[in-house]
Amino acid sequence: MEGLIKGLIHAALGEDDRDEERREERSRSSWAQVVSGEQDNDEPSGDRRHAYGQNQGNTEKQSYGRTEEWESGGSRPQKAVHERYERNEDSGRDDYNKGHWNRNDDEENNDGWQTVGKKPPKQPHKVQMNNWNEYKRPSSEQEYSDDVEPDVNLEPSEEELADLSRACNKLWELDLNRLVPGKDYEIDCGEGKKVYQKEDMAQGSLFSWLSKDIFRKPTFSRFCSLLDNYNPHEGHKEQVTSQELQEQAAFVEEISRTAPIKYLHKYLSSKGIVSGNYQDFKRMMTSLWFDLYGRGGTSSCSSAFEHVFVGEIKDRGEQEVSGFHNWLQFYLEEAKGRVDYQGYIFPRRRGQIPDSETQVLTIQFEWNGVLKSVSSTLIGVSPEFEIALYTLCFFMGGEDNQVQLGQYPVNIKCYRLGNKIGSAFPVAES
Repeated sequence: MEGLIKGLIHAALGEDDRDEERREERSRSSWAQVVSGEQDNDEPSGDRRHAYGQNQGNTEKQSYGRTEEWESGGSRPQKAVHERYERNEDSGRDDYNKGHWNRNDDEENNDGWQTVGKKPPKQPHKVQMNNWNEYKRPSSEQEYSDDVEPDVNLEPSEEELADLSRACNKLWELDLNRLVPGKDYEIDCGEGKKVYQKEDMAQGSLFSWLSKDIFRKPTFSRFCSLLDNYNPHEGHKEQVTSQELQEQAAFVEEISRTAPIKYLHKYLSSKGIVSGNYQDFKRMMTSLWFDLYGRGGTSSCSSAFEHVFVGEIKDRGEQEVSGFHNWLQFYLEEAKGRVDYQGYIFPRRRGQIPDSETQVLTIQFEWNGVLKSVSSTLIGVSPEFEIALYTLCFFMGGEDNQVQLGQYPVNIKCYRLGNKIGSAFPVAES
């Protein structure tokens, strides 16, 4: 009887249950936007900036999930679940949102709430890190890969010794660990923009998926284990522990068994720039990339590795991101929800629009709410290749180094701080 009376009232007022449901859904949507902090796309979340400042305000370095669990599984990609850092353990890919925003406004999330017309937060997921903990063992217990196969030609030719571009291209050819787009990973470049434009032109993440197998590659995993050793604030004095020193030495030892680094040594030693003794060369490489120096008026607060690969936050005046040119760091920070990809920067020449196959990309993003208006990165290359490339340009080139990397004409920018690498990164040439 009560339902009949209610129906008669609704009929008298010209309403039905569908009108009531629509009002309820609109109410849900508005409230979901408030509690998620997505009230205005044009304003960065104050809560996100505040939380970042709190995390960085202490004297301890951030730990980027060293104790997080890793999962193993099969080869079929699965959609990531919504819990933080969770991923279907049967997935062969780290696949947290497939690089696409769900445009179906009627689809609800796990709590039955809708967010209409807003870019949803990225879905963080776990990254396989079990083997990284093995790197904490004493040096005497470390196990390394075998040296590169002896049939690989590592001797620089006369043409390469006379032409930096040819030498850099040889490094590209020797990058045996470089990933293959579509096979090992996939990116979604989204839409393009000018550097000065502030709109977010990417509906999803840059990385749609990444094969978990790449974290089993020794140089990749040792590289990733270094990324949590730094406080990203530029003026923060770094305190290097004995554990971190061991990780640095182990990384250099690992990459020194690969083709790009062996070629680099032969090249530089033939020029008389470094010692022919390989142990001396490895010590030089450790010093070049990991020794601390001053930046922004503070001593012992930065290093070539931290700036180029990890990234730093300038706090003088308006905050901005400097450095941060490595794709693996980008992938991991994006997976944790700390990076918001905002689109690629339009190439200077029309018709050169990047796609999922592109491996030299100029992008814009926010890192913990701080803008990096323009940044260039090499996608899918190995850590040993980037170390070798930038080291070679540092010793043999200048500030601008026009080189060919496979099909890509690239300018390797290399800035010096005395006898140290201040910064190094690629700029795609049209």
